[in-house]
Amino acid sequence: MLPGETCEWMAAGPGRFIIDGTLGGGGHSERFLEAGAEVLGIDRDPEALAHARERLGRFGARFRTWEGNFADYFRDNPGVQGGEQADGLLLDLGVSSHQLDAPERGFSFQKDGPLDMRMGPSVERTAAEVVNEWPEAELTRILREFGEEPQTRRIVAAITRRRQERPFETTLDLADCIESEIGRRGRTHPATRTFQAIRIAVNDELESLRQALERSVDCLRPGGRLLVITFHSLEDRMVKQFMRDRSEPWLDRPEWPEPRPNPRWAFRLPQRKAIAPSDAEIRVNPRARSAKLRVAELLDPDTPRP
Repeated sequence: MLPGETCEWMAAGPGRFIIDGTLGGGGHSERFLEAGAEVLGIDRDPEALAHARERLGRFGARFRTWEGNFADYFRDNPGVQGGEQADGLLLDLGVSSHQLDAPERGFSFQKDGPLDMRMGPSVERTAAEVVNEWPEAELTRILREFGEEPQTRRIVAAITRRRQERPFETTLDLADCIESEIGRRGRTHPATRTFQAIRIAVNDELESLRQALERSVDCLRPGGRLLVITFHSLEDRMVKQFMRDRSEPWLDRPEWPEPRPNPRWAFRLPQRKAIAPSDAEIRVNPRARSAKLRVAELLDPDTPRP
């Protein structure tokens, strides 16, 4: 998503080291490598890594990979590369097109598949476990918090009734149950928000994002850029809040006699607003409709406060 805008804001080029924290199909990494950069691609999906290594093998030693959750990599490797920090970090969140298009991964209800939704084999739970075993209160919480689903009560009640008769096993089984309960209006399937919520819960996506954002400060060198592409409001709010909080040099409250230095000040925002995909990209790839790109640049610790 947003390939041209991402490459432009990342300022990839010879001598620069970029971490693609969500490698996926390798499209962004390919552009960084073509610009002359060195790239580390991270993904917890071994299929994605194998595909990217084959696709990008022509770049030789300038491209390497690491299998696992990007938040774990940043925790275990704060110095990144033998003490060398990165010039850029990209987090392209959500599910890759390959994962969505593979019925056996269970991310989509466009085709029938098992209720899996794991982004990699290291993920401990499956969607089937969440749907069939989690308490009703927990299902209610994740649909409200992660799916922002207005019909949460009815959907959870329908799931609870049905799983008492027999467990859910496939994506269409769950989607049909939801559609039969609340009906269908317009082009958006009524199970869309529920599937999003379950996927986020299965992969602990928001906590991974929170950790990665916090650790980005240790992974980047001064002047390094953090680029995050989000696809729904929960992620975007988290990224927007993080970048805003870490880019304010001063804090002020009505009860304070004067502003105080922000101890978390670390970034500047070269682009304060989210960058949206062009109409041309959306026509070619409708999945890009909801994408938003946000950019922050790490300051030198000795930068004086304005």
